[in-house]
Amino acid sequence: MQNKILTIIELLKKDYPLTFFSKQKPFRVLISTILSQRTRDENTIKASKKLFSKFPTERKIANANLSDIKRLIKESGFYNVKAERIKEVSKILLGKYNGKVPHELNKLLKLPGVGRKTANCVLVYGFNIPAIPADTHVHRISNRLGIVKTKIPEQTEHELMKKIPRKYWISINELFVKHGQTICSPIKPKCDKCVISKLCNFKKYPKVFKDKRIRL
Repeated sequence: MQNKILTIIELLKKDYPLTFFSKQKPFRVLISTILSQRTRDENTIKASKKLFSKFPTERKIANANLSDIKRLIKESGFYNVKAERIKEVSKILLGKYNGKVPHELNKLLKLPGVGRKTANCVLVYGFNIPAIPADTHVHRISNRLGIVKTKIPEQTEHELMKKIPRKYWISINELFVKHGQTICSPIKPKCDKCVISKLCNFKKYPKVFKDKRIRL
């Protein structure tokens, strides 16, 4: 299995050169990932750009009117809850961490609205620390490839951590997200254009992936 995984990584790297987005500020990664919850990638990008153009720092978000934040992030969906969360997170960072985003998983998980995917995204894209953010793309593609057989992203994360050498963790999310956005979509994936189709179980066992109990 490990050889299969490493082959997949190398093939995907040829199509999607890794960037790691390592120049992003941890705070922007944190807030953008909170905004990304339960919405499409393009909505997250639009909402994040609008928010940071008006309130670029944790201090400005903490001091902003909640109504202004809601208006700016409306495209992300669930904006009432998300606005309250990012404002509260900003206040906590200022009061407890001197305005800095912590780089420890356990501290990140204590922030409002921060689950394992969000925390791991901050570690990878904000600090370049090995972790596996298991979002919907990672969960879907890992199951289709037969690397894991899991029903929720958190299970996928733990299984991938067992099966993939630590030095490759940091590349998994970026590769699978790009592949999921361009080729391996939730509905009607472009298997004929997929560079890893020969290593995938999706076309072999299509009925399995139509099972509503498996959240892909």
